[in-house]
Amino acid sequence: MKKTYLYVIISTFLFSSMEISLKMAGGSFSGIQLNFLRFLVGGISLLPFALHALSREHQRIHLKDMGLFAFTGLIAVVVSMSFYQVAVEVDKASTVAVVFSANPIFALIFSYLILKETLSRSNLIAVIVSIVGLLIIVNPTHLTDPLGLSLSIIAALTFGLYSIISRWGSMRHHFNGLTMTSFTFIFGAIELAILMGISHIQSIATSLLQNPKLSEFANIPYFSGITSNNAFLLLYICLGVTAGGFGFYFLAMETSNVSTASLVFFIKPALAPILALLILHEKITLSTWLGIIVIVIGSMIMFIGDRFANQDNPMPHAHH
Repeated sequence: MKKTYLYVIISTFLFSSMEISLKMAGGSFSGIQLNFLRFLVGGISLLPFALHALSREHQRIHLKDMGLFAFTGLIAVVVSMSFYQVAVEVDKASTVAVVFSANPIFALIFSYLILKETLSRSNLIAVIVSIVGLLIIVNPTHLTDPLGLSLSIIAALTFGLYSIISRWGSMRHHFNGLTMTSFTFIFGAIELAILMGISHIQSIATSLLQNPKLSEFANIPYFSGITSNNAFLLLYICLGVTAGGFGFYFLAMETSNVSTASLVFFIKPALAPILALLILHEKITLSTWLGIIVIVIGSMIMFIGDRFANQDNPMPHAHH
């Protein structure tokens, strides 16, 4: 059990530093480029573990599995993480971190809608409490910057959807979490690479450049901008945050259970803003602190409820 908590602590720290490290790297790279690099390198570095798991279970990757990975890659990497990346660029790292941590709440709602899983009373209370927490942070009456927030919510929502499709896929195809994640990342990076290629087509690039808001999506570079000054930060994002965060998260899940591993997403809303305050000197408003407290309470209700229910097949909380 001690080992599990060590995995949870490492994973929590890596995930909580994600928005901050992405914000710091944002000056050197295009957001989509950063997304492409972190999931390409992250996916490839998880591949040996995924292949080992497949050979241990005497499994193979079939053509029909490719369709599943292409779909989860599209939702997780191309849609969710691209929105997330742009949100980090336009909004405070702490706000994006807290809003994104609500993705298990959306996952619960999708599990009810898609997998027809019943919501326990504690889960339903957790959903309501967390939404109240989000509303306190969003504060619709004083919304000064709706863009960053809207992007964060879309990212969290689509990530919740991804975690349910990923779960459905792994149950149907019998892949473990690490295998699903590695191939999802690689396929997502390939799909992003194709879209980045389209941004280099002359006519498309020209029309994107004419719109100041869309100009950053023209001629998206693949590898340019990497220097000796930012190489360490980029490695930390690719190997630490992306591959390591997930690797330790799945180790925690495999050495204990889903509800223990999901502690990561309950600590993150509190830890990420503190790290943002210390590293980026981001000021945190009183309403954000209040919202964080409410979301952490909502998460604890879900965690304790899961513990008591001690279901055979509890809802895996979303990862990112």
